[in-house]
Amino acid sequence: MDNAIAKPSKKDVFLAPLLKANPLFVLVLGTCPALAVTTTLEQAIGMGILFTVVLALSNVIISALRKFIPEYVRIPSYIVIIATFVTVVKLLAEAFLPELYSSLGVFLSLITVNCIVLGRAEAFAQDNPVLPSLLDGLGNGLGYTIAICIIALFREILGAGTLSFGKTFTFIPEVTIPLLKGEGWDYSLPLLQQPTGAFLVLGIVIGIIAVIVNFRSKQAKIKKEEVEE
Repeated sequence: MDNAIAKPSKKDVFLAPLLKANPLFVLVLGTCPALAVTTTLEQAIGMGILFTVVLALSNVIISALRKFIPEYVRIPSYIVIIATFVTVVKLLAEAFLPELYSSLGVFLSLITVNCIVLGRAEAFAQDNPVLPSLLDGLGNGLGYTIAICIIALFREILGAGTLSFGKTFTFIPEVTIPLLKGEGWDYSLPLLQQPTGAFLVLGIVIGIIAVIVNFRSKQAKIKKEEVEE
C-alpha cells in the first residue's frame, strides 16, 4: 500500500489531537470560546466536557449517515445534526448544571458553528466508519479540553490568585487555594482575567510549544545526519 494514502491507525486518530495536532494550540481553531470561558478552571472543564460530548456524538451520527446524505445538502445536514446535540446538551446542562449553563451563556449555543466540530465532520466523519469517527471526536474534544484547561489554569492562578471548585460541580467540595494574594497583600495580575490576558496566555503557550517542537526537530535532524555519516 502506498504510504502517502495509508490511513492512520485508530490509536493515532485518538492520540494525535491531544498534542501533535491539538485543535487549539497547533491548528489554532475554536479560539473565540477558548478565550471567553477560561477565566476559571472549573468553567473550562465544564465547557470541555460538553464540547467533547457534542463533537463525539455528531461525528458518530454523521459517519453513520454519510452514505445517505445527498452531496448538495451535506453542510446544512451536518449543521442540523450538530445543532440537535447542542440543544440536548444545553437542556441537560440547564437542568442539572445551572451554574455552568449560566456562566457559559451564548458560547454554549455557539458550539453549533464551532469550526472544530464542523471541520471534523467535513475532514473525517464523512469519509470514515463510525468507530474511527468516534475516536476522532473524542480525541479532538479531549485535546481541546486539555488546551482550554491549561489556559484557564494560568489565568485563574496568576490572574485571580486562587483556584476554586464546587460552584458548578456541586459533588466536588469547594476548595479555595490562596496562591498570590492574602490578607494585606496581593501579587495577582488582574490583566490575565481580561480578554487581553487570554490572548497573552494563548500566545505564550503556543510560543512555548513552537520552541519545543523546533528543538525536537533540530535534534532529530542532527541525529539523522550523524547516522548518515
